[in-house]
Amino acid sequence: MALPFALFVFPLPEGRLWLVLGGVFFIHALYKWLMAMAYSRGAYTAVYPVVRGTGPLGTVVLAWLFFHESFRPLQWAGVLLLSGGIMGLALVNIAAMEHIGRRTLRAALLIAFASGLTVSAYTAYDAFGIRLAPDPFTFLAWFFVIDGLLFPLLAIRWYARMPEPPPLRPLALRGMIGGLIGFVSFGGVMLATRLDKVGEAAALRETSVIFAAVIGWALLGERIGWARAGLMGAIALGAVLVETG
Repeated sequence: MALPFALFVFPLPEGRLWLVLGGVFFIHALYKWLMAMAYSRGAYTAVYPVVRGTGPLGTVVLAWLFFHESFRPLQWAGVLLLSGGIMGLALVNIAAMEHIGRRTLRAALLIAFASGLTVSAYTAYDAFGIRLAPDPFTFLAWFFVIDGLLFPLLAIRWYARMPEPPPLRPLALRGMIGGLIGFVSFGGVMLATRLDKVGEAAALRETSVIFAAVIGWALLGERIGWARAGLMGAIALGAVLVETG
């Protein structure tokens, strides 16, 4: 989906930008592989918050090391409040689960933590790449081309091995919709890291868990409860402190 835009709409990458784009392939492949491992071992509602809660803290540290960004004390308080609220969601979700295998869950959470560290790494790396490119949309277009090389091949292999593979047409439609959403979500975050601080963009991105919970309540009939509502309030307050501190 991205290849026509990369070839015919935006300028081609030049010089060492090709090397940076080569690194995109490996770091994002590692992230997706870790996420697949975590999801196959633990419940989504436990794994996802751990990944998203780890990401902002790691990204702020990497932004300090590589981009010389500095956070004020109130902003650090906001990051800790935001990440702590997301981690709290994981604990609340785990407490509500039944028949959890501790060993399996422990492995899933450890892999989720490693996934969160790769989120920090790719956020900083992608910010470096998009800042290096004279035209940010050149980097974005080729990012999506290169990021999409591996997993379609894996999907074809997995699909061929399924005893009862589902129809392809609905899967293809969902894939196209997911791709369009990915262009907006990943592209938006990377543009934000070019225009402003990497750490602030990473922290604000993690407010997605609030929107996910609201969508689950409004469209899927899921219950939020007072504990989750309070933690989502803490996440929102943390994001406000990061931006205004």
